Amino acid sequence: MTEAVEQLRKILALERQRKFRDTAVVGGLDGYLLNFAQGSSLSPSHKITKILKSLPFGGYRSLHPIQRKRVVDELSAASENGIPPTPRTSEPKSPPPKPRKSTPVSKAKPKSPAKPAPQEIIGTLNSPVSVLPGITRAVEQKFAKIGVSSVRDLLYHFPTRYHDYSELRPIAELEPDGEQTVMGEIWSVGVKPIGRRRAAEAIIGDETGTLRAIWWGQPWVARRLRQGEKIALSGKVSHYRGRLQMDGPEIHDIDDESLRQRRLVPVYKSTDKLTQGMIRSAIQHALDNFAGRLTDPIPDAIRERFDLWASPDAIRQIHAPDSLEDAEAARNRFAFEELLFIEIGVVRRRREWESRGGAPALELPDETRDGFVRSLPFPLTGAQEKAIAAILANIGGGVAMNRLLEGDVGSGKTVVAAAALLAAVKSGYQGVIMAPTEILAEQHFRTFTSILDSKGHESPDGGVWFQETAEGYTALRPEYMDRPVKVALLTGRQKASEKAAVHDAISRGEVDIAVGTHALVQGAVEFDNLGLVVVDEQHRFGVAQRAALREKGVSPHVLVMTATPIPRTLALTVYGDLDITVLDEMPPGRPTVKTTRVLEKQRRQAWDFVKKKVDEGRQAYIICPLVEESDVIEAKAAVQEYERLSSDVFPELRLGLLHGRMTPKEKNATMRQFRDGELDILVSTAVVEVGIDVPNATVMLIEGADRFGLSQLHQFRGRVRRSSEQAYCLLLADDPTEEGKERLRILETVSDGFELAEEDLRIRGPGEYFGTRQSGMPDLRLAKLTDVSLIENTRREAGLLLDDDPMLEQPQHSELRSQVERLWGRITSEVS
Repeated sequence: MTEAVEQLRKILALERQRKFRDTAVVGGLDGYLLNFAQGSSLSPSHKITKILKSLPFGGYRSLHPIQRKRVVDELSAASENGIPPTPRTSEPKSPPPKPRKSTPVSKAKPKSPAKPAPQEIIGTLNSPVSVLPGITRAVEQKFAKIGVSSVRDLLYHFPTRYHDYSELRPIAELEPDGEQTVMGEIWSVGVKPIGRRRAAEAIIGDETGTLRAIWWGQPWVARRLRQGEKIALSGKVSHYRGRLQMDGPEIHDIDDESLRQRRLVPVYKSTDKLTQGMIRSAIQHALDNFAGRLTDPIPDAIRERFDLWASPDAIRQIHAPDSLEDAEAARNRFAFEELLFIEIGVVRRRREWESRGGAPALELPDETRDGFVRSLPFPLTGAQEKAIAAILANIGGGVAMNRLLEGDVGSGKTVVAAAALLAAVKSGYQGVIMAPTEILAEQHFRTFTSILDSKGHESPDGGVWFQETAEGYTALRPEYMDRPVKVALLTGRQKASEKAAVHDAISRGEVDIAVGTHALVQGAVEFDNLGLVVVDEQHRFGVAQRAALREKGVSPHVLVMTATPIPRTLALTVYGDLDITVLDEMPPGRPTVKTTRVLEKQRRQAWDFVKKKVDEGRQAYIICPLVEESDVIEAKAAVQEYERLSSDVFPELRLGLLHGRMTPKEKNATMRQFRDGELDILVSTAVVEVGIDVPNATVMLIEGADRFGLSQLHQFRGRVRRSSEQAYCLLLADDPTEEGKERLRILETVSDGFELAEEDLRIRGPGEYFGTRQSGMPDLRLAKLTDVSLIENTRREAGLLLDDDPMLEQPQHSELRSQVERLWGRITSEVS
């Protein structure tokens, strides 16, 4: 009992030192004193018991600092007299906490026990993981779920992070923002409602201080923990209201061997019922028996130039590192390897494209170009002028263009594409523009028809632009062209007879410009003389679709357009086979969208603002939260939100609904209604990200804004920056994480799409950023697309390797070729 009394005195002294602010222990002095009284089994007549009973209903916390001082003085005096021992039959309900003082923790590593000789295993790197001890058929199936089938796969199943048991720190020495491990006693544990969620919360203490641990949305964690037990936690430390906190830390048994030996322990991506212990055991067997058999794919000269470890050494250190520095060196070696394989494929693809002969020379005479520019109802921006010049220079030679045109929504990409298509038509070739949705294809058709017809062409029904002639195309007569320009629209929703007419006109060469969706790449569509392919919003199409469209011509030029700015590192990897042209200038007279985060308590004000703008004659978008589980759940949530808004919030307004589970016909009908002003508000899921041009829509309210990435949010708000009217974007987020708050803060203050793209890539990483899935590039295990230096180095080395050995046929490149082919497919043609 002497120790408990001594701890009480120290805590009371700390409370006095902190000016009686009730901060000596996390959770306040009331809970501590109650635990102390119960744990000490004080008699009712003891002075400390009487002091506690004399406190008001609100306890110590409710007192004025002067009153608190008196209580602390009285408790200190009572504790000086000590506490007589009391017979006990059970353990105390909780151990006494400990005051905050800093004492050194030993960092010495105990000697590891001698390891038994590894069990010899018969097999190869390509053998199934079932050759390893302890991997049954059921366990093998679990490994398959995380992409591990062979021994090689297992060795390349790299840790996502490490628990650093080598430097256990006292709580008082924890540093915010770092991944750290701490050991202590559980002072209290329970489930707390926080906002709309329930969370497990525990207060952990050691001899130097206390730490709050919280597991958001995981109330069941509280059932695993017991007040008074010792545990170790690993996680990221932060400050919350001036106190240390860990969000969602991992819980460790203090008897864990790795913890006792104070070493680094890898943490792996796993799946249900495939424990970390099972993965570590399997990998250790693989290291013992197969690591030495790895053949290094990186040539010796490159390894020496960049001071990279050999593959067997690196594979051992990445799974069982001697230090964090060694783990980082191993990760850097495999990141270099990963990017080298990618860059070899990208450089080969670019050289192969450039070596293709027969590319048509497309020219747009100066007088035609000048006439086209004069016919536009607006002046070109400087960025558009430069882009048109670069593209015309590119397609005027004998090498096929493969160019990416990027710029924010409304920057004028369509006009630039129109100039390139005119060059194709003027040179006697056909052009095609492909859009990801029917409604966007129809919008392109309307825009091109309007741009190219200097007489101000109107569709006969004043609505959707379909072909006007039995031949399957619309004939336009620009004054600057010496013959009509024939434009056709082809989508999946047209009647069979309409499609047949368009197909026939395209194949006979009567159509100059074909506009459509993926229907343009289907086998039934044959082009007579295809010279230029324009693909809009390329991340909506896969590599196979783009390649199929290229094959419709001998060697057509390709222009890819996107409204999502490409960070520089993606331009060197995912889009490394394309030249890049940037439209970094918006047409004059379009003000920046005013973007504001709206708190939950301001929701009614946000709705009132939307209604006010509609009453002024404008239209609005309301974007429903992103639901990651499935588009079925997302659609259901959107329907419920639409019904609630229609009946409870905007009963007097005309609302429409758009979500991913609707048929193309339903989507097009809704978007046409909105475009034509028949709807006041469009309630939509993320499918509106690539939508139509509705200049009258000037307000966007995004629910659950913290669930979207920065680039996607920027795309959303671009929908309302389509006119000279001031536009607004309201961001609603109930209870965002720190990362979510950071994204919203950035969006409020940054309007430049390229700066946002870099931030988005930094925050979310390549796996979530658009393009990596459909670009043909694999998910990255270790490499980071934010590492410009590493990407540039591997790109340069890839070029040098292919200069020296285009087919990677030299003996020292055999393993490198094998790995590149594993990623990109068989190397069959020489490039130079």
